[in-house]
Amino acid sequence: RHQHKGSSIFRATKHLYRRCAMNALRLASRVAPVAGRVAAGSFQRQTAPTALRTLQQPALNFSSSSTEQLHELGSVDHGYTADRVDRAAEPERRAFTYLLLSGVRFAYASTARVLVVKFISSMSASADVLAMASAEFDLSEIEPGKTITVKWRGKPVFIRHRVQSEIDAEAAVPLAYLRDQETDDERVLQPEWLVVLGICTHLGCVPISGAGEYNGWFCPCHGSHYDVSGRIRKGPAPLNLEVPPYNFTGDKKILIG
Repeated sequence: RHQHKGSSIFRATKHLYRRCAMNALRLASRVAPVAGRVAAGSFQRQTAPTALRTLQQPALNFSSSSTEQLHELGSVDHGYTADRVDRAAEPERRAFTYLLLSGVRFAYASTARVLVVKFISSMSASADVLAMASAEFDLSEIEPGKTITVKWRGKPVFIRHRVQSEIDAEAAVPLAYLRDQETDDERVLQPEWLVVLGICTHLGCVPISGAGEYNGWFCPCHGSHYDVSGRIRKGPAPLNLEVPPYNFTGDKKILIG
């Protein structure tokens, strides 16, 4: 009996607690909107005068400062007024400025010209190279039928004094017999003088003068035979001996290059 009575009291207390909680929630939901509106109205009444005064203050300041002149506002920078050059009142300073600018530009132009001249002159050949570009030789000591070897631009050059029989024999060779077809007249300026580079056209060896099957030049490296006109007649060389640029400066003098 006592247990049943205790459980009844607990259930009644629990039910009463729930009803109180529900009533408190209902009351809070009704009171909260009203309290919010009251607080908002109070805030607006307090901040409206302050905001109005803040918005009105720049306009008042602007209206009061608009009556001041520009020179009355003051400035810490007086350099423009102090250093300004009056072109009408001070023409000598303007002339000095023009003179200074002209002098500086002239100095720049002169420096650029000197640099360009030095650069171009550095690309030209030096004096020793120009001296080697051409060489003059005396032919008076070369006997008929003999060959001498001279040096031009670091290369050997054969100069042969041919006799009439050699000239006639080379002129009679048919072009069909030649690998690199050139007539004897195309390779000489004067029939008695033959000038050719002493470099084999096969692999660059130096042929032996007065040797070979044609009594011209013979390259012992790979067996190339050249005639007295310097034309390839037998062997692996594909071309004739090269004729350098030359001309006669006298009866017995020749200039190569």
